Amino acid sequence: MPSVDELIAAHRPLLVLAPMQDITDLPFWRVMQCYGGADLYYTEYFRVHRDSKPERHILRSIDENPTGRPVIAQMIGEHIPSLIRTAKALQTHPIFGIDLNLGCPAPVVCRKHAGGGLLKFPERIDAILRALRPEISIPFTVKTRIGTSDPAEFDRLLEIFAAHEIDAFTVHGRTVKELYRTAVHLDRIRQAVERLRAPVFANGNVLSVALARETLNSTGAAGLMMGRGAIRNPWLFQQIRDAEAGRPVFHPSLRDLRAYIAHLYAETRVPHLNEPANVAKLKKYMNFIGQGIGEGDQFLHEIRRAALEKEFFEICDRHLDRDEPFPAEPKIRALRCERSETLAKA
Repeated sequence: MPSVDELIAAHRPLLVLAPMQDITDLPFWRVMQCYGGADLYYTEYFRVHRDSKPERHILRSIDENPTGRPVIAQMIGEHIPSLIRTAKALQTHPIFGIDLNLGCPAPVVCRKHAGGGLLKFPERIDAILRALRPEISIPFTVKTRIGTSDPAEFDRLLEIFAAHEIDAFTVHGRTVKELYRTAVHLDRIRQAVERLRAPVFANGNVLSVALARETLNSTGAAGLMMGRGAIRNPWLFQQIRDAEAGRPVFHPSLRDLRAYIAHLYAETRVPHLNEPANVAKLKKYMNFIGQGIGEGDQFLHEIRRAALEKEFFEICDRHLDRDEPFPAEPKIRALRCERSETLAKA
């Protein structure tokens, strides 16, 4: 297995599939690989607490990894003995590395002082990293946001991160409070690139080739982590590779998108669930895929009301059975990136 640096050297920019709970699971990995796939995959997070055991369905994505690419297992939690116990258990499986989640903004997670909730407690993060590093014999990475409510909090967090031998960082350029609603503070990601010895992967609003280039040029990051962009556009990884290599870039049509949705449904459908449950499961993906299609997001509005498979795909046919180009970027607020006021005024 190569080191992180060797992996980056072989693929720069390294393209990474982001972990999204209950979405980027084993069936979704199968789908992504059919469209070019990522260079590196992160699992959904393993919930770690005093009574936890690694979730079997996430372990399956490791043990049955269909991608042929390296996998990093992600943990979320704050109880140090449990994190050590889980890290040791995960290292008995075929993983490339282990990641600590310091970025999940979900209130239910943050209230437990896990994920993004830990960013309020830099000294606790320091203790966790100090305890975990000797127990992890493979690459150890961290995925973080830039603070809880103020981008200026990132200064102190970087001091903590720089004090530890971490193999790579993924920086989502928003605070926990900003969720996914604001522009990405690219200057804060650049700050991490300049401050940390380890490579940094940029995360947040990488939804197209144009935004990928903007992010790389503005930050100097060694790689890009994509979640929502990859769900909406499974060709995105290969599009970025081709653009970086100067090759022609494939631009899908709405009909190509229709075929992708059918493929996604076939792979993610759970046999023991009834039809409405499987359609509801697919809607998790459609919330990302359907943005910006049709006047006033009409396609997405109709899809959200569909209950049965026949009805769902009839809506897809009405809106997508045509050769019009699939919009590279959805028309959503705060799509573009910007400098944070904190550094812009410095």
